[in-house]
Amino acid sequence: MNYNLAKEKLESYLMARIPIIILNTLEKDRVVKMISQIHDNFATNIYIHSMSKGMYDINSREIISNEKNLISVLSFIADDLKNKRNVTYVLCDVSDISEDNVTSEFLCDVVTLAEERSCSIIIITEQSVWPNLRRLGMNIDLALPNEEEILSLLHNCIDKYKNEIEVSWDENKYKEASTILLGLSEAEIKNVLSVLIAKRSITDEDLIDLKFAKSNLFANMDGLEQVSIDDVVFGGLDNLKKWLTSKKQLFDVSKKEDLKKRGIKPPRGILVVGVPGCGKSLTAKAISKLWNLPLYLLDFATVQGKYVGQSEEQLKQALKTAEHVSPCILWIDEIEKGLSGANDSSGVTSRMIGQFLYWLQESDKEVFVVATANEVTSLPAELLRKGRFDEIFFVDLPNEKERKEILQLYFAKYLQVRVDDEFINKLIMLTNGFASSDIEATIRNISYDVIADQLSLSKELIEEYFNKASSISKTNPERIEAIKKWGKDRAISAS
Repeated sequence: MNYNLAKEKLESYLMARIPIIILNTLEKDRVVKMISQIHDNFATNIYIHSMSKGMYDINSREIISNEKNLISVLSFIADDLKNKRNVTYVLCDVSDISEDNVTSEFLCDVVTLAEERSCSIIIITEQSVWPNLRRLGMNIDLALPNEEEILSLLHNCIDKYKNEIEVSWDENKYKEASTILLGLSEAEIKNVLSVLIAKRSITDEDLIDLKFAKSNLFANMDGLEQVSIDDVVFGGLDNLKKWLTSKKQLFDVSKKEDLKKRGIKPPRGILVVGVPGCGKSLTAKAISKLWNLPLYLLDFATVQGKYVGQSEEQLKQALKTAEHVSPCILWIDEIEKGLSGANDSSGVTSRMIGQFLYWLQESDKEVFVVATANEVTSLPAELLRKGRFDEIFFVDLPNEKERKEILQLYFAKYLQVRVDDEFINKLIMLTNGFASSDIEATIRNISYDVIADQLSLSKELIEEYFNKASSISKTNPERIEAIKKWGKDRAISAS
């Protein structure tokens, strides 16, 4: 629940003198601030304990106990309760109470004593709590700051410096920044903003930097790998590019508000299937660059575990991390390798498919999924059902127009030359049946040999290499034909 609702719940529980209140959050300071705000409504003492400060009075800041470890702190509270009533104790650094042990049982006894004395104990923790202990009181799940809270925090942190630094954001930019920073704690948001303020100017370009600054906080965690997008050469696939350019507009603040009013979520993702080596994997990088969003790779092989429930839990954590770094692009390469075994005897794959599809449908975070597949016939039917992805695109062998663009791109990249139209047209004919990766590999090989053997680059040399090159349509024609037949009936052409 959000901050204001959690604050109301906590206040009502304290008024009712609930003996133990468990606040599930990683933001200890935010809870202490909350308790300070409601302290004036209670004519009772509130004591807070942390490892660094010991036990202190929230009002006078006077230290009443220097005990550090939890057992000693609980002993102090048990003794203190013998002489006091209507007191609240807040424990900020609690561990080792997730199961039945000496600490958990001792805490249960102290909670029972607190109930007898009309006192309350507040536990702030992000860990699980032993069920027997949890049943003695009430639980509050404090969510990370929502957009409204972040927007207020942005204004509070930035506006006071407007006379000292350049701030070019209008209210829409503030709202966009608040969306970008979703998933961060209040402390993390303040740290990110401090960096912006320290450079003495806050411009529209900083919104892009915010996305990547946030992403760096969660880089390479829980099965996700951050992918560099510095160098992307992407030719052809004009139909897909047109779709992406159009959908990019739906992530603008004003468009998102229009979608929300209509009860529509922004685009969730695409499935890109087709011939190997024709640019499916480059699609994710191209979208990341086009939309100025960080790119993360989710490898289903890395989340597969050997113990019961491990795979499902690791997938859950990976998807949760993707939500934390949102807005972002989540790339699942060759998804069929992770989800194709729907009939495995253990049922793990089926559960992972259900888990992934449920998340894809229900998550309200700005995570745009780009899934690619080569062996489309092995994909589970439920993944291909209309509505799972926003669209399924089929990538075929490049046509003449696309081959021309791909040839020009790789000649410029690897050989740093521009080829005349007459010779390009000749190469277009030579590369009929080539995948884009075949064209890239051939031109790269020319570059290798030109550099290594000091060969003189000529049209004859280039033509010789392309004549010797072997294309995927020649090495595996049956497989290519089967893939093309599947894509023609079930997907939209990316070209």
